[in-house]
Amino acid sequence: LLYQCISSAWADDELFPTLEKGTRMGSRSRMSDSRMTCMFSMPRNSTTATLIILFALFGLLSPAHRGALITTGIVLYNIMGLFAGMVSSRLYRRFKGLLWKRNALVTSLAFPGLIFILFFIINMTLRGQHSSSAVPATTFIKLITLWLGLNVPLVFCGTYLSLRMPLPDDPVPTNQIPRQIPETVWYRRSWFSILAGGVLPFGVIFLQWFFILLCLWNDRFYNTFGFLFVSFIIFVVTCAEITIFMGYFQLCGEDYHWWWRSFFTASTSSLYVFLYSTFYFFVRLDISSPVSAFVYFGYTLIIALFVFVLTGSVGFYACYFFIWRIFASVKVA
Repeated sequence: LLYQCISSAWADDELFPTLEKGTRMGSRSRMSDSRMTCMFSMPRNSTTATLIILFALFGLLSPAHRGALITTGIVLYNIMGLFAGMVSSRLYRRFKGLLWKRNALVTSLAFPGLIFILFFIINMTLRGQHSSSAVPATTFIKLITLWLGLNVPLVFCGTYLSLRMPLPDDPVPTNQIPRQIPETVWYRRSWFSILAGGVLPFGVIFLQWFFILLCLWNDRFYNTFGFLFVSFIIFVVTCAEITIFMGYFQLCGEDYHWWWRSFFTASTSSLYVFLYSTFYFFVRLDISSPVSAFVYFGYTLIIALFVFVLTGSVGFYACYFFIWRIFASVKVA
């Protein structure tokens, strides 16, 4: 069944053959951009993280129970596949995409597959050292069954439901010929806004991330979920605000290529999370074993990738709704 889904996803059949490549706000629509809407369609990361923190905050999950948080997170993430499929398909149609099967397949396999490969490599390294913390093979089979048997069908179900929902019209008509982007000053260029955009969100979670690292790698229980929830809400709001701020100044410079920059502006906070974790490893921890160091950086990379997609999707949607709002308020004669 999975093979048939993959083979049909790359076929030439289209659900809406009468659709034409439309336009976006500020520029022409390009299918190369619509193919990557699965990267913008990951609000389930933030939803999953919020639910886990809320469950722990109200005492439904306890760090004293080994593996409870991780198990709940994996189950919730797979259940949110329905939500991810709906959001991914809706955004894909907004960008005038036609290959909906391919989009659903990439949404259900790309990011979870990357995390699974990294976790598999880490686990095989631990097995080579005969470590007791290695995950048994039966658990891997359960994870694969949960992923392919629950997550993938739910993504396709969400896509099916989204295809039956109407889309709103564009707020304003756009030009078929894109305007030339003028030269801008150095502090308005993409590299500066991307690097500077992640500093403030990381500053919000810096203290909580320090305590999380302290508890994770020093055999302590983390139980300040109230402060974590407040920090997480402020973190998400800050990512949205900094992306809107940078996007507004970008539009003021007549640069309408806002979609990828809005994603990377907020997601660079994951880079600072990884850099601070590296600093913490060399300054705070006394680890001399290469295998232990590999496990540390492997798990840190998984967390950084999760934060990367979470903050990137928050930044993109915040900038998307902001631009939609300001263009909708424009009165066209």
